[in-house]
Amino acid sequence: MSSSHMKRLTMPRSWPLPRKSSIWIQKPNPCGHPLERCMPLGVILRDVLGVAQNRREAKKIAHSRQIKVDGELETDTGRGVGLMDVLTVGENNYRCILDTNGKLRYRPISAKDASTKFCRVTGKTTIKGGKTQLHLHDGRNIIFEENPEYRTGDSVVISLPGQEIKSHYKFEEGSLAYLTGGNHIGEMATVKGREIKRSSKANEVQFDEFGTIADYVFVVSSESDLPKEDLS
Repeated sequence: MSSSHMKRLTMPRSWPLPRKSSIWIQKPNPCGHPLERCMPLGVILRDVLGVAQNRREAKKIAHSRQIKVDGELETDTGRGVGLMDVLTVGENNYRCILDTNGKLRYRPISAKDASTKFCRVTGKTTIKGGKTQLHLHDGRNIIFEENPEYRTGDSVVISLPGQEIKSHYKFEEGSLAYLTGGNHIGEMATVKGREIKRSSKANEVQFDEFGTIADYVFVVSSESDLPKEDLS
């Protein structure tokens, strides 16, 4: 078995594809997203967007320099396109989100929306020279000369492809949360409270009707930040 493929029966449940149409499916190349939160570009072009009939056509489209991921040209059909990423195919732009069934969806967005991207802060570390490195959910790191005010769980809006931080949304009481896991995946809810655990247990977040763990909370500014209409 090639390490670039896996059996369809074992592919993540988040992939909106039939499991028994064929035996094998391409795996995304290692990237900043976990396997459950991204799909390879070639599979998206062929099985999700339907702009290619087969893998050869998907490769041809990719090598025609019509594809961008987060504003940068992409020719690798194994590139993983994951949560909140912007995929541009010709003149059309799509944003990857999780729907309320926990499936990855690539929904149409405007060219203006395609110029920015929400990223969740997953941590920050001090590096050589006293600089601070901010870690974001899609694997990218941004370096600051001084320690910035951003905290783990906050969200930042970055420009594409320049990666300049345009906005900052704090993870606090009253924040609007997009849920990326648990029973309420894909839903929006307002944070009512937080419980920080002084142990190995996950920190908890309370909403009006339910609670979840902090790792599933992705702070956004409004419901319009996520594209609603589906491609189907």
